[in-house]
Amino acid sequence: MTSSSSFSQDSQHFAHSYAEGLRADALMEEDVAWSHEIDGERDGDQFDRSERAALRRVAGLSTELEDVTEVEYRQLRLERVVLVGVWTSGTVQDAENSLAELAALAETAGALVLDGVIQRRDKPDAATYIGSGKAEELRDIVLESGADTVICDGELSPGQLIHLEDVVKVKVIDRTALILDIFAQHAKSREGKAQVALAQMQYMLPRLRGWGQSLSRQMGGGKGGGLATRGPGETKIETDRRRIREKMAKMRREIAEMKTGREIKRQERKRHKVPSVAIAGYTNAGKSSLLNRLTGAGVLVENALFATLDPTVRRAETPGGRLYTLADTVGFVRHLPHHLVEAFRSTMEEVGESDLILHVVDGSHPNPDEQLAAVREVIRDVGATDVPEIVVINKADAADPLMLQRLMRIEKRSIAVSARTGQGIAELLALIDNELPRPSVEIEALVPYTHGKLVARAHTEGEVISEEHTPEGTLLKARVHEELAADLAPYLPAPTA
Repeated sequence: MTSSSSFSQDSQHFAHSYAEGLRADALMEEDVAWSHEIDGERDGDQFDRSERAALRRVAGLSTELEDVTEVEYRQLRLERVVLVGVWTSGTVQDAENSLAELAALAETAGALVLDGVIQRRDKPDAATYIGSGKAEELRDIVLESGADTVICDGELSPGQLIHLEDVVKVKVIDRTALILDIFAQHAKSREGKAQVALAQMQYMLPRLRGWGQSLSRQMGGGKGGGLATRGPGETKIETDRRRIREKMAKMRREIAEMKTGREIKRQERKRHKVPSVAIAGYTNAGKSSLLNRLTGAGVLVENALFATLDPTVRRAETPGGRLYTLADTVGFVRHLPHHLVEAFRSTMEEVGESDLILHVVDGSHPNPDEQLAAVREVIRDVGATDVPEIVVINKADAADPLMLQRLMRIEKRSIAVSARTGQGIAELLALIDNELPRPSVEIEALVPYTHGKLVARAHTEGEVISEEHTPEGTLLKARVHEELAADLAPYLPAPTA
């Protein structure tokens, strides 16, 4: 979320340098050390976001007579927000859970949540989202609490944003803008930054507003030319829209070029017959923790929403020695903005192109069924409904046993694990080994030692059942793909008469 206009220039510079690396509750701490309250809730061995983002002093480089070891930290003023939601269906508990998730998103973006209100309506008001009377009540709450921003739990039209701002007299943003802002803070790779920028421009384009100085940049020409200026020409806001469209076209070309590199790597894995597994799930369900536990990848893990955006692909091995790739994907959330689904389609294709999906769900969440439904909706959007799925119920050590039993009864292909303690990981690896597609041809061949590459290919591309070294060569019994079976055909035993 951008800084308030009342910030000083120094405070804005400080916030830009540090806000991405620290959680809201640690912004004011001079020494962000490990603490049980903050770090004890995280899963598995991990790298701390604050450790990654912090500036590190290098001893011995100072030219001062004495090193300055203490730094004065200025007071940062976080944006103070009030949340507002419209309850149109479901129970009041569902509405409160949705607003609680919005509060977590606001905290992740670096805001201080002061209050939250819910309005019961059949549908959102077309003008002010919550109705003119409730908008005035919201204005009183904003004045009383001293908030400078209102966040709405839904995607508002440009007209709703303008009208609600006119009433409450402070900045109004919606759920989509908030998620886009979090993505902008957390994207680190070139592809991730480009995808977020494209989604932000798609969201911004219909919401551009003039501020009283939308004068003509180009004069319109009449039929006769000369002094004929019948049309107003291209106004400032039209110029801005044209420039945004040009930037969007350029960004799409860049993303397409980066997508080509991803496809080449994917085709290379397919050429070598390496199965792929994609980890998908709700944000903060523990996907990166699971990847670290299964592969030792060392991917950033944090108890925050959308802590990991950039997809990570790591090599892994089943207990039986079969190689496969494990891909960590971007987390999903209820009402994930369609701009992000479109912009991140190239990275979400890792899910659609995989041989198996590990659908990770937070077993300790009060409503895991909604998480499952939200993720499956996005999986349908990227066309991955035909890919086999295993539901991995994570955080089993902190979950209610009755909730675990209910989930495992509903989800037939499911397993309960804890990425933090390692509970159920061995069973999950065995399940992955059983579910991955197996080579179709079983052969037994005596491979000469001069053709050891074929034995190596059997290990990497197939499944070796037994291997024995004889004076004539390697007696290999394995299950392999048709292409490798054809290469091994000359070394098959001769049929007996």
